[in-house]
Amino acid sequence: MSLPRTLADLRRSIFSEERLRTRRVKDELRENLIARLCQQGEQPVFPGIVGYDDTVVPQIVNAILSRHNFILLGLRGQAKSRILRALTSLLDPKMPYLAGCEIHDNPYAPICRSCREELQRRGDDVAIAYLSPDERYVEKLATPDVTIADLIGDIDPIKAARGGHELSNELTVHYGLLPRANRGIFAINELPDLAGKIQVGLFNIMQEGDVQIKGYPIRLPLDVALAFSANPEDYTARGKIITPLKDRIGSEIRTHYPATVEEGIAITAQEAWTRRNGHPLHLPNYVQEVIERVAFAAREDKKIDKRSGVSQRLPISAMENVISNAERRAIRNQEKLVVPRISDIYSALPAITGKLELEYEGEMKGADTVSRELIRTAIAKTYDEYFTGANVQQIVQWFDLGGEVQLSDSIAAAAALENLKEIQGLIEKLGPLGVSQKESPEQQVSAAEFILEGLHAHKRIGRSEERVFKAGEKKPEPAREKSFEMDERPYRQRRQFN
Repeated sequence: MSLPRTLADLRRSIFSEERLRTRRVKDELRENLIARLCQQGEQPVFPGIVGYDDTVVPQIVNAILSRHNFILLGLRGQAKSRILRALTSLLDPKMPYLAGCEIHDNPYAPICRSCREELQRRGDDVAIAYLSPDERYVEKLATPDVTIADLIGDIDPIKAARGGHELSNELTVHYGLLPRANRGIFAINELPDLAGKIQVGLFNIMQEGDVQIKGYPIRLPLDVALAFSANPEDYTARGKIITPLKDRIGSEIRTHYPATVEEGIAITAQEAWTRRNGHPLHLPNYVQEVIERVAFAAREDKKIDKRSGVSQRLPISAMENVISNAERRAIRNQEKLVVPRISDIYSALPAITGKLELEYEGEMKGADTVSRELIRTAIAKTYDEYFTGANVQQIVQWFDLGGEVQLSDSIAAAAALENLKEIQGLIEKLGPLGVSQKESPEQQVSAAEFILEGLHAHKRIGRSEERVFKAGEKKPEPAREKSFEMDERPYRQRRQFN
């Protein structure tokens, strides 16, 4: 069915005058949310938002049902911006407005002077256009240089000159972002970064529902749903939300990091780029768990600044780097299946170190050393999930009797598997990881390496890492110290278990 293109057609359509005149955007959000709640068994309230079903989402639902403006408070990487953008899913598929209007005026009740004059000239023949939900969402990142003119608007002398108008004429107004969000959602990210005198400019729209421009008697009773986000730990360092503005925000909602490793894995799987157009990928569960536990360990580590937080972007970026390193190995060795190994997580250090804000103790150790400690902690906890109570004495004894195996992060799976089969009892222990001896060499090598890394993390066996950029000798405590020697081929990482 075609949409009405004139006001006369609009009056005869489902967009009735009574409905459009009385239904404001907060009523629209409320009605569509109620409809979604009635069929909540079929779909979540906000698709793609993981881990907030019992905490954050109910508070957002209450705020919308209350027709509140609200603010999301939380550390970085807690999906605040994603939630704000998800609000558009509660808007109608199409919203009619007077064609050409900068502030998307209601065809039945225009508020800007140019639209009122156009309606008076053309009557029911005035043209109608439509906005999609995404076009009704306006987002502004707050920065100290934002001005009132950016948000509210200003008098445009060029408009005045071209139209022959006085500067006090409403037709000379250049509208800011807030009026252009009329009949939609206006979101401000990092609200404390907005200068205090600019925050004052939001008072009228939040309480009285109108804005005034440049001191002239121009009143625009806007229809806008306001939403904000902020990092509470940044208030003193980068600014603050002034008290009168906080008082006008209806609901203050706290976000948080994933509560469980499973939730974190679900978020990372959803956000990370894993579906690539190259080789087929098999991503072992234990690799996903280790990557996720790195973030969990970082959030608890005293060497890392808790006020800054550890973003969920850490495991997402690390996952992408891990897969890329495994992909590179498969391409170089002409393997058909990409299977990440634990050694690939160490190769993903560039995706980890930049996500950590270190305390003084961490700065003294260095981001690289701290990140390696986090990876070892994550490996140990993941290993315990699969092998607590398992008898691995045969493997440990093989090393105690002088056994030694050398692995490289770039060695082909078939060659690595032949080396690993020499370790008594190792291949037979892959069952808890869901890997049998019938699986591909890539999967067996990845699982076997995880067991060795787990034993090393628990200091049951030693390990030395040899890299081309540093040389040295093996230290007495291999569980804590590392030696570095030159490999016969440059730029190849080789790891040795003994």
